[in-house]
Amino acid sequence: MDPRLAALTRWIAGPLGGPPRSLVPASADASFRRYFRTTLDDGRSFIAMDAPPEREDCRPFVHVARLLRAAGVHAPEVHAQDLEQGFLLLTDLGTVTYLDALGEGNAAALMRDAIGSLVRWQLATRAGELPPYDEALLRRELALFPEWYAGRHLGRRLDAGLTASWEALCDILVKSALAQPAVYVHRDYMPRNLMVCDPNPGVLDFQDAVIGPITYDIASLTRDAFLSWEEERVLDWAARYWEAAKHARLPVDADFAEFWRALEWMGLQRHLKVLGIFARLTYRDGKQKYLADTPRFVGYARAAARRYAALAPLARLLDALER
Repeated sequence: MDPRLAALTRWIAGPLGGPPRSLVPASADASFRRYFRTTLDDGRSFIAMDAPPEREDCRPFVHVARLLRAAGVHAPEVHAQDLEQGFLLLTDLGTVTYLDALGEGNAAALMRDAIGSLVRWQLATRAGELPPYDEALLRRELALFPEWYAGRHLGRRLDAGLTASWEALCDILVKSALAQPAVYVHRDYMPRNLMVCDPNPGVLDFQDAVIGPITYDIASLTRDAFLSWEEERVLDWAARYWEAAKHARLPVDADFAEFWRALEWMGLQRHLKVLGIFARLTYRDGKQKYLADTPRFVGYARAAARRYAALAPLARLLDALER
């Protein structure tokens, strides 16, 4: 028995003009949202979203979808909505994600398209449309690391010395993030949320968008949760984004070295947050698959700590936690 799926099936019969032939699961999600694909007799297909209103709010999704499409980004159109029930009927952007498709032969072209789409999104920034990526949010995200990754996953509580090192590191990362120019931030602009389609890419999972640091999304794209690239390639893509952003008159730093430092520190904030999120998904929500990718994030964090003297306390913290 699945009462919400039955209710969703009844609801979409209205906008579709009749009952769907089928509703097939379309994707997994780390949240409580579910997605189903339905195909019509004429070959058209749509995605139906089920977002339990006591757990999820569809309004940010609807709002950000409109902003993305207005910016010239290929996001799904919301064809019908029932916010009280938590149901949306969306454009189907296909079945092939960047994560599925990326390889040696197509990485340059796919990433070029992703960078172009990101620049268009950032150029559309307008004050007052999205919540700020402010200090309170940055610190709440960082707090997930000691609570869930260190505390719950590793079973380690930070002593006074480690707590002082952690708080000093958080101060450095938050200060760097807040010093950056603020633009629209997708907040999960990574290959798993980009679809190979025409026009390319299709962009998904954008409901948590904010206005915040300009390096956040390019850091998410190049330092991915589920896919790693050699450093030379990451540098090349970062430089290509930086050049495109400058050409578009986005407010990136004129010095690439400073831009790269800000990107790496922004990426580190994200990596520490995601380590906490992946542990929380496992222990609170029962979603076991995410912990397998935590070594990737520890590796990202250790690499950043080696490159910057200011981040040396992080290396000592990770050493202490892993003893």
